[in-house]
Amino acid sequence: MPMRLYDTARRAVVPFEPNHRVLMYTCGITPYDATHIGHATTFIFYDVLQRRLIDLGHEVRCVRNVTDVDDPLFAKARELGVHYLDLAAGEEARFERDLQALNALPVFSTPRASSAISDIRGFIGMVLDRGFAYESGGSVYFDVSRFPDFGSVSHYTREQMIAFARERGGDVDNPNKRDPLDFVLWHPSAPDEPSWEAVWGAGRPGWHIECSALALRELGETIDLHGGGSDLIFPHHECERAQSEAATGAPFVRHWMHVAMVFKDGAKMSKSLGNLAFVDALREVWDPRAIRLALIGNHYRREWEWVDDLMPRAQSRLSTWVSSVNGRHDDGVVDDVRQALDDDLDTPSALVLIDAAVSKGFSARDAAALLGIIL
Repeated sequence: MPMRLYDTARRAVVPFEPNHRVLMYTCGITPYDATHIGHATTFIFYDVLQRRLIDLGHEVRCVRNVTDVDDPLFAKARELGVHYLDLAAGEEARFERDLQALNALPVFSTPRASSAISDIRGFIGMVLDRGFAYESGGSVYFDVSRFPDFGSVSHYTREQMIAFARERGGDVDNPNKRDPLDFVLWHPSAPDEPSWEAVWGAGRPGWHIECSALALRELGETIDLHGGGSDLIFPHHECERAQSEAATGAPFVRHWMHVAMVFKDGAKMSKSLGNLAFVDALREVWDPRAIRLALIGNHYRREWEWVDDLMPRAQSRLSTWVSSVNGRHDDGVVDDVRQALDDDLDTPSALVLIDAAVSKGFSARDAAALLGIIL
C-alpha cells in the first residue's frame, strides 16, 4: 500500500506517491526569538516524514527557508537596537542547535529571503508581464480577480479570507488596492528598514513572494509537497500558490500538508501572547529524545495542549524503551510502525505499537529509529 497523507487542498487523505526524488518545501522561521514548542512540533513532523521517505528509498530534497526580511524581525531589531541581520543570524543559529538536539535530519538547503532579492524582482516581473499584478501607490499588488482559483487551497469563504487577512497582516483596508484580498509583492521600505532598488521604486518584497521565489530557485516550478503550520494556509500558502502559478503557468504544489497548532494556557502558543515553552529551556532539564517523544505523541493534524505532565510522561516512556534495547529483535513491530507512518503519519499509534512490543520483551531500538529516537 502506498503512503497516504491528508492533502489540505483536496480535503482528503490521499496516496502520496512521488518519484524517486522528492521535492519538499517547508516554511521556516522568522528568526527574531527562540524556538518554541509550536515551531519544533512543525519541523519534527516534517523530519519524521523525511525519515520515512528515505526509509522507502527516496532521495529527499527538503528546503526550509529563513524569513529574514519581514516586519516582526524588523520590529524586534528596532526594539533591541541591533541590526536585523545580526539578530537573524543569532536566532537562526539557536534554532539550528535546537533542531540538531532534537535529532532532526539536515535539510537540502536553508536559503534566506535576503539572498533572493534579484530572484524576487525577476519573479515579480514575470507576474506583471502575465497580467496578474498592478502598480499602485508605489507598490506592486497581486490582482486576485485575475486568478479565479484563488481560495482553492484553504476553501475559505471570501468573508473568512478577509478576516484572516486582516488578522495576519493583510492590510485589507489599504486604499491603493483594488480588492481587499489583493496582496503586496513589493512595497516601499520604512526609513529604518532595508531597501533595494527596483524598476517600481526602492523598497522590499512582501512576505509571500519570498517563498515563491525561493521555491522556484531551489526546487523548480512544481514541488511534490509544501508544508508549514496550519496558520499559514491563509493567507501565506494561498497567496504563494496564486502568484507562483501566475508567474510560471505550471502547477505549483502536488500535495499540501499542514501541522496543527499547539496550545498553552488555553490559547494558541504564540510570541504575541507570551504563552510559550522554549526548546532550549526544556533541553536544560530533559533529555532531548523525551522532548521529541512528547511532540510526536500527538497526531500532526490535531491541535493539542502543552501541559506540565507531558515531559515526565515522555521521559518515563523513553526510559522504558532504553531499558529494552537488549531485548529480542522483532521485524514485525518495525513493519507495524512503518504501516502506522504510512497511514497519514500516525505517530501516536506508532508509539503505542512500540510500547506493546517492549512490554512483551522485544527491543524498541529499530522501531524507535524510524521516528528519529536513537536508543
